[in-house]
Amino acid sequence: MKKDQVLAQYMPAAAAPIIARWIDYFQCEFKISKNRTTKLGDYRHPFKTAGHRISVNNDLNHFAFLVTTVHEFAHLLTWNDHKNKVKPHGLEWKNNFKRMMNPFLEQQVFPEEVQHAITVYLLNPAASSCSDLHLSRTLKKYDLASKGTRLEEIPLHAEFTIKDGRKFKKGERLRKRFRCTCLDNGHIYLFNPLAEVILAATGT
Repeated sequence: MKKDQVLAQYMPAAAAPIIARWIDYFQCEFKISKNRTTKLGDYRHPFKTAGHRISVNNDLNHFAFLVTTVHEFAHLLTWNDHKNKVKPHGLEWKNNFKRMMNPFLEQQVFPEEVQHAITVYLLNPAASSCSDLHLSRTLKKYDLASKGTRLEEIPLHAEFTIKDGRKFKKGERLRKRFRCTCLDNGHIYLFNPLAEVILAATGT
């Protein structure tokens, strides 16, 4: 199966040939990874004998997968231009991300509401599309199946479980994230409001 045919299983079909060309042009190792709770995708710059490496989670819907892929390729381009002399999500990365997203906006590969959310997000792209709640909420509408409840929907101090089985208690919101206590080890973790959790059953 050709590269663009494989990619078309994970992103809008019209976008796959462009991403396939990028992979070949930059001689990038592109990996479709299993779900990772802490990140949607990852870029690693060349090191020793390894070249550019990008990985994107396989459980993202087609539109989130493409946005994440472009995000990581913007890191690759920024590394090629500046190496490690600039901030990872500084002005250079933002400009590259906007430029690399343009072909997909021009082809209108996204539904209208996603296209609009991305256009607004591009006014000042953040380190992660997840940190833009409007874009993240819009993208999540296209998830095939929700695995739980959003953290923002459960009561303060409620107990919940995440995918790896760890249990937490929901705490106060600090700016964009909720401060939650892990009941297994007592450590504090910051959660995205849109994180999918399983609300613990309460006794009667």
